Amino acid sequence: MRFTAADEEKSRGVRRMKAIATGLLAFASLVFALATWAKASGAGAWAGYLAAAAEAGMVGALADWFAVTALFRRPFGLPIPHTAIIPTKKDAFGKSLGDFVGDNFLSGQVVRGRLAALGIARRLGEWLAAPGSAERVTKEASAALRGLLAVLRDEDVQAVVSEAVTRRASATSVAEPMGRMLGKVVADGGHHGVVDLVAVRVHDWLTENHEEVVQRVTQKTPGWTPRFIDHQVGERVYKELMRFVTDIRDDQRHPARGAVDNFLADFAAELQQDPETIARVERAKADLLARAEVQDLIASTWAAVRSLVMTAAEDEDSELRLRITRGIRDFGARLAGDTRLQAKADNWLQDAAQYVVDTYRDEITSLISETVAGWNAEDASRKIEANVGRDLQFIRINGTVVGALAGLLIHTVAVALGG
Repeated sequence: MRFTAADEEKSRGVRRMKAIATGLLAFASLVFALATWAKASGAGAWAGYLAAAAEAGMVGALADWFAVTALFRRPFGLPIPHTAIIPTKKDAFGKSLGDFVGDNFLSGQVVRGRLAALGIARRLGEWLAAPGSAERVTKEASAALRGLLAVLRDEDVQAVVSEAVTRRASATSVAEPMGRMLGKVVADGGHHGVVDLVAVRVHDWLTENHEEVVQRVTQKTPGWTPRFIDHQVGERVYKELMRFVTDIRDDQRHPARGAVDNFLADFAAELQQDPETIARVERAKADLLARAEVQDLIASTWAAVRSLVMTAAEDEDSELRLRITRGIRDFGARLAGDTRLQAKADNWLQDAAQYVVDTYRDEITSLISETVAGWNAEDASRKIEANVGRDLQFIRINGTVVGALAGLLIHTVAVALGG
């Protein structure tokens, strides 16, 4: 426990009040001595009244001095029972304080009632909707985000992202979803545009590469045939290819198109129902995920996202920050005016707070008791006296004054009854 400069200043105030209280005791003692001497010297009845008042004031002052002093130390160093209460009972006080806080402040009913009375959701909505608040929240959130991204090591995040994506992709079957999607595409005729595009591209390629196609066919003919015959065969093959591709391109009912439809429909069914096809697709997926190129691509995604977010977070006029600001302001306006949303938000806050206090009440109260138990007894007594001792000295002053008045009253009654 650290004794601060503020505590030292308070200690000086305590010492001043002690001097005043002790001075009042000394004054009462002096008055008692003088009044007793005056009474013995034959002074008037007033001396008896004054002596009685001063005597009672001395008793009250001494009794209250003992009571106040006994809180922090043993009076005159004597081992009197039930003195030095704070140093000797410090741990018990800490336990009692922890139990008191837990029972009276950390109960679910108290927390819920307090939060309900505050109307946090409405206040938060009004603040967010006020000019400048949404901008401030966005600015602080952007700074926090930049700080977080700056602290994170790229290689660590990349490793986590790569592992998470790979694990998730490995655990997710792709064959059946692919089959359902392909079946839907085929049923809706969505693949026809792809077939049209392929047919056009193949036709254009054949048109542009006439000689290359003929040459490749000619190279596959037997070596003993005449070259002009090989050339005729190549031309014939080329013309048949062109006719076949042209027919597919121009005839929407061409048998080859129907064959493609049937193949895709069968493949879609196999992806959903055939165990062997499903297993092959899953093996292909695993092989693809294991390739270094795919892992590098997954890992590099973090770098791209990080750069994008950092740039947007630093630029006050970026679309990201402008959208966040508008979203916060709109949410604040809605929260400020929608009582149902306020009730829902308040109830969520109350549930969260109640969960915290119900779950961690023992940890919080034990923190109080363990902290108090860890204090040095003398330092704790000194610090507590510095903070409350000044007010306690008024007990001594009041004891002196009240004792004197009580003594005066008792003496007056006794004289009156005695005739």
